[in-house]
Order: sequence, then C-alpha cells, then structure tokens
Amino acid sequence: MGSRRLLAALAAIAVSSCFHGASGSASTFGDDFEITGAEDHVKTSADGQTWYLYLDQKTGVGFQTKQRYLFGWFSMKLKLVGNDSAGVVTAYYMCSDVDAAPQRDELDFEFLGNRTGQPYIIQTNVYHNGVGGREMRHSLWFDPTADFHTYSILWNAKHIVFFVDKVPIRVYPNDAGKPGNSFFPIAKPMYVFSSIWNADDWATRGGLEKTDWTKGPFISSYRDFATDACSWPTDSTAPPACAAATGDSWWDQPPAWALDGAQREDSAWVGRNLVIYDYCSDRERYPAVPEECALRATTAS
Repeated sequence: MGSRRLLAALAAIAVSSCFHGASGSASTFGDDFEITGAEDHVKTSADGQTWYLYLDQKTGVGFQTKQRYLFGWFSMKLKLVGNDSAGVVTAYYMCSDVDAAPQRDELDFEFLGNRTGQPYIIQTNVYHNGVGGREMRHSLWFDPTADFHTYSILWNAKHIVFFVDKVPIRVYPNDAGKPGNSFFPIAKPMYVFSSIWNADDWATRGGLEKTDWTKGPFISSYRDFATDACSWPTDSTAPPACAAATGDSWWDQPPAWALDGAQREDSAWVGRNLVIYDYCSDRERYPAVPEECALRATTAS
C-alpha cells in the first residue's frame, strides 16, 4: 500500500478513535481535554462535540490533552476567528511540558490573524530542548474563517509532517541512521494543546497592527480531535513499548517514513506558491545553514 493510501486509510481510523464505549457514543472534548485558563471563556455545543474559545481584552484561554504521546498522528478541525483578527493568534500545538519549560520540545501550528479582507498567515515551528527559531510561514489556498479545515501532524522517528486538509505543507526530516539532525524531538512525550491569545506585539506585520478590541470577543472553534498514537502514561517515566521502533504501528512503517509521489507534488506546489518565509533561506539569522536544512534538501527528492 502506498503512503498516500496508508495515511488516508489510517487517518480515517484515527477519526474513528473519537468514538468509544460499548454504545458507540461519541466522546466529547471534555473526555480528551481539560481547560487551561478562564473556564468562562470556553463554550461547548449542545452535543459536546465542538468547543469555542473566546478572547477578550481581559484574557484568552486554552486546553490540553489529559494524555501525552510519543509519535503518531494528531488531527483537529479548526475554524479561525473571522473578520478583523489582527493581533490575535490561535495556536494548535504539541509540547512536552504544561508550561514554557526551558528544555521543552514543541511542534507548532500558529494562525496569525489579520485585518479584515487580508489573508491569515500560518506559522509552523519546531522546538528542541527549549530552542526554537525553525519558523516557516505560509499563506493558505482557502479562507480558514469560513468553515472548518483539518490540521494534522505526523510525527515519527524519520520526520515530522505538517498537513493542512491532507496536503503536506511542511516536512521536517530526521535521519536516525546518521548524525544528520541533532535538532529533532525524538525522546520526550508531548501533550496536545490549543489556545487563543493576544500577540499584537508581533503577530500582524511585526506588531504594527494592533488588536481592535471593539471587534471582540474573538472566537476560534474546534471539533473532531483524532489521534492514532503511542500513549505515554502520565504517571510513568519509563517509555511504553509502542515508543520503540518496533514497526508494529502504521506510523512506524516505511510507507509513513516519506512522502509518496503525489504528496511530493503537492508539497512542491506549496513550496512554489505559498511559502512566505523559510528560516532555511534566512542568511541574516543563520549565516551558516542549519544542519536539518541540508538534510531536508536530500530527503525531498
């Protein structure tokens, strides 16, 4: 089975993981997540399937999984703040710590709001041992405020892939057989988080556009969280068996270690048309090309 078919099939399996129990009833966000911050800034749909996070001038809010994971597939549908969202950031990310610990590992989707009529920017980033600076920024080929779209992360020992509606917008590679990328999160289990917050000191045009609080409250919406991953018990320091490179899980098998031909075509199209910023090309910040950038070039073919 090709990697595209495998990922599509197992993404469907992952979606089915939202359903559990003998009755087959759907789990709610409260089953998987706990709120971090002001609980009165979270509202839930009547069926418990959709959460709405509110940002106002007083505070933002977030949530995190009760479970942490090492490797796997993680997916969420988001509908972003509409209208004038300058200064507002919606984040959907994974992190090894429940706060900004100095040695954290982290995988980020950040959605940078904009003035009415201007497009959202999607920023991805990777942290390893508390160091980030691996940003890429993309525009999107749709309006992310008009409807829900799916944002996913595939994480295994070979690479990290950021997907938008099954399109791989970014591949962050590793080569476990060589000392090719020492800047790769591979050992620390991570929680899944999301949050909405005010970042008008940097998020829109480098902080030139400030949040217009008269347009608030700002609301981001979430549903259909899905994961097919190696769960790491929160009370355990020893890695579970699934964390080893056993090949027993689909995300630890060769078809999930690289993009297939169709995915490479999609990725190349994104690279030609949607990339706004790539740290690998920023010689002012990085006079010497970071080692993982060279590895990315060799694994893209």
